[in-house]
Order: sequence, then structure tokens, then C-alpha cells
Amino acid sequence: MSRMRRPGSKSICYLILWGLLLAVPGIAFAQDGSVGMPENAHANSYGRGWDCDRGYQEGNGACAAIRVPANGYATDLPYGRGWECDRGYREVDGVCVAIMVPANAYPTKMSYGRGWECTHGYQEVDGACAAVVVPSNAYLEPSGDRWKCNRGYREVDGACVAIKVPANGYLVDSTYGRGWECERGYRASDEDCVAVKVPENGYFVDSSYRAGWKCDRGYRAADEACVALRLPENAHLDYSGNGWECDRPYQRQEGECVRP
Repeated sequence: MSRMRRPGSKSICYLILWGLLLAVPGIAFAQDGSVGMPENAHANSYGRGWDCDRGYQEGNGACAAIRVPANGYATDLPYGRGWECDRGYREVDGVCVAIMVPANAYPTKMSYGRGWECTHGYQEVDGACAAVVVPSNAYLEPSGDRWKCNRGYREVDGACVAIKVPANGYLVDSTYGRGWECERGYRASDEDCVAVKVPENGYFVDSSYRAGWKCDRGYRAADEACVALRLPENAHLDYSGNGWECDRPYQRQEGECVRP
């Protein structure tokens, strides 16, 4: 009769390790993810792991039933609380309470914010909806909660005041500035448009500021005239044409070009 062979120490270690793996909850060895799956769960579409059934949400390795309060509905999302309040209700301490909608307002579907908006032609003022008072020469904007002055008028202390356009000027669509610009050949001076006087050896520039003219190349502005530039020896006109700089390697010193 042959003797039964005793397992070696290495084989015993393998058996112990295998037993420990089987004893650990959540360890799954099957490709369909069924081993270690909690109640109210199913194998996910990837073939590994699991997802909670509809109406349940994962927490600490288990699938707990989502408790939807009255006036709420399940969102079937794997994140968040798993439910939202019905339209006209908002979440407060885990329950859905009715939103108090003021007069001239309607409830919104948002689960955040105040839960209501004023109807067209009204605006929110201290938790209520007050009618938008549109002044003369103004119109209600498409948003319905504010107004804007008609063209040719501007807002001054809650009213729409006519813009006074001087002679040789025209209206501009701008919410800032004077509301008008001068025509070509004129420049703004206080509340008027005055003709631009271009001096000899100068030319007109289309600009609403400064003098409205510049000097030709080789001349510089002096008061209301253009005077010829005096170039010292070893100098040339600069990029602007209305000044000069020294040739290299000369350097400017007291209006002359000297060697360093």
C-alpha cells in the first residue's frame, strides 16, 4: 500500500492565498461581473463590474433605493441625489416645497435660483414683479424688463432727452460721448462744429479730435502754421517726416549731430 503524499509548504501557501481572495467581498472573477454583485444591481455593458438597477443608487458597495419625496421625480442619474422637484417646487432640506410665485410672474423649471421669472413688461423689485415704466421717446427692450431711448434721444435721470446736433454735425448710435460727430472738414469745439483751417504746407486729416490737420513731410506744426524743418549736418528726416534724427554714428546734442 502506497503512502499518501503530504502537500508541500508552497502548495499550502497557494491554497491559503486563494481562500483569502474568495473571502474578500466585491472581488469578481467571472467575465460577466456577476460574482460580488450586490442586490438590485446588474452587470454593466462593458462586461466587467456592475451598475445599480433603475430606482437605486450606489453607496458603499451596495445599491440603496432612491427615496423620491412628494412632488418630485427620479432622474435615473448615477450621481447627485437621484431626483429633482417638479415644476413649481424647489428642494429644501430634502423635500419639495411649493414656490411662492408673485403676481405677474411664472414658475421656471430650474432647480436653483428663486424658481420664477417676471412676465414680459415687468421686472423683479424686492421679491415682487413691478411694471416697467417706459418714459416718453423710449421703447421696451425685447427682454421685457428694461427700456431704451429712441434714436436721437439719450437717457438722463430716468428720462429720454433729445440730443442737440449742431450745424455741420450728424447723429451717431453710441451710448457714450456726445451722441454726434462733425462732418468731414469740421471738428468739434465745445457744442459746435467749426471748419478746419488747414495752414500752408499742411493737409486735412479725418479726425474728430486735435486740430484736424497735419504738416507735410519736411515741416513741423508751430501754433497754427507749418514751418520748414532745419536739418543740421549729418542728419535726415525721421519716420514721421515731421522731425529729424542723426546719421550713424552721430548723436544728437544741442540741436546738432556730433561724433561720440
